Amino acid sequence: MLNKRFGIVLVTALAPSLWGTTYIVTTELLPPDRPLLAALLRALPAGLLLVALTRRLPRGDWWWRALVLGTLNIGAFLALLFVAAYRLPGGVAATVGAIQPLVAAGFAVALLGERLSLRTTLAGLAGVVGVSLLVLRADARLDGVGVAAAFGGAIVMAAGVVLAKRWRSPAPLLATTGWQLVAGGLVLLPVALIIEGPPPSTLTAANLAGYAYLGIIGAALAYALWFRGIAALSPTQVTFLGLLSPLVATTLGWLVLGQGLTVVQALGGLIVLGALVAAQVHQPRQRPPAPERPIVSAAPARTH
Repeated sequence: MLNKRFGIVLVTALAPSLWGTTYIVTTELLPPDRPLLAALLRALPAGLLLVALTRRLPRGDWWWRALVLGTLNIGAFLALLFVAAYRLPGGVAATVGAIQPLVAAGFAVALLGERLSLRTTLAGLAGVVGVSLLVLRADARLDGVGVAAAFGGAIVMAAGVVLAKRWRSPAPLLATTGWQLVAGGLVLLPVALIIEGPPPSTLTAANLAGYAYLGIIGAALAYALWFRGIAALSPTQVTFLGLLSPLVATTLGWLVLGQGLTVVQALGGLIVLGALVAAQVHQPRQRPPAPERPIVSAAPARTH
């Protein structure tokens, strides 16, 4: 049982690790100054692909539940992340976002009946400290709107993770993932068009490769692994794995882009890893969630 759970943790950790590659893909392959377009093309095509492959549509309550979860986990989260990224240095945005495990722990207490332990609290604080040492710079400036957006992004994502645990869909994992990606993409569509306008008239092969990577690997695969982890683990444990994203991004910047890595950053990375381990070895107690009504598929399910 322990080995199986350890394997689930490792597989789930692939999702935020893949999201940590977003920075280098964006800077090296995508058109400049189009983050909302990248978020939109990352979510909507991948979601439509998964829905087409699984041939499942939501029924009953899952129409509005998919919209809520897709908005929280993808649409609103990426929009707020965009605002924070534009108004704050990356280090400040990442440090504020590192509060997400603590926020998720609070939601899990209220909605799932989990017990907030001292270990989880200390690990959450250590995660914030570790990320700040890893990415925060001494000359970082603060902006009220940007900080509020970063806090908002952490809150909506934490709420989405906990609600995804509470609302257990009996539909296949890829179908549920596709619903959320489509919902999040549809939320992003008008925002991207209003703020950034239509897509560029010309896209290079590198641009197309970058968008394909973000959609297939960074969305369809990563979110499926993420939601699978939510189903099997505590939401608090899953959100702690999100701290891997700034760690992977910093490591790739050092290895691939030749960016400097200081002793303080290395120390921050070790603290982040320590917080991750401390959070995973503790299994919060929770009451079993209420059973959900079954979903009727819109088309015959495929056998796998």
